[in-house]
Amino acid sequence: MEDLQRSILDCRKCDLYKTRNIPIFGEGNRYAPIFIIGEAPGRDEDLQGRPFIGKSGQLLDKILAACNFTRTDHVFISNIVRCRPPENRVPTPREAEICMPYLLKQIELVNPKILVLLGATALKYMAGANHRITKERGNWLDINGRLTMPVYHPAALLRDPSLKRDTWEDFKKIFFKYRELVNPDHQSPHIIVE
Repeated sequence: MEDLQRSILDCRKCDLYKTRNIPIFGEGNRYAPIFIIGEAPGRDEDLQGRPFIGKSGQLLDKILAACNFTRTDHVFISNIVRCRPPENRVPTPREAEICMPYLLKQIELVNPKILVLLGATALKYMAGANHRITKERGNWLDINGRLTMPVYHPAALLRDPSLKRDTWEDFKKIFFKYRELVNPDHQSPHIIVE
């Protein structure tokens, strides 16, 4: 994992390195049962070198906390690309192609039971260009032999709060799958277990 981190921090394989401040390695439990994949770093992440720490990240942390999940124990968080695209634009296919081997190696090393794809870009690059977040969110997929749940990106919830209910239902599915695969005693005061 340390070798991979050095490779990411030193990477100059695409032009994003020219405008980045700090590439994002990822954060969380390096043996996490849940691996969360976002799109790319935003401004706050680029300045601090940590994933999902801006408004989207704060909302993600609230959702995780409602499931009684923490970054330190239950999840590892990473992105399709490791450097902030200028003006927070969507990563190009070429940028994603160059960066994807880092992500795939990271998934292999963490070896999670569950992948969570945040938004359309993560779904597109992990599952294929023909996949649509509006059609597939909330449904379990098999991606590279791993159980995968696409959900709306937290930024989408900030833009359209009506998506929060669907997202909560999706995270409850993740909660129950975690109980099934990892810890049958896992509880949350916000989720009724029958």
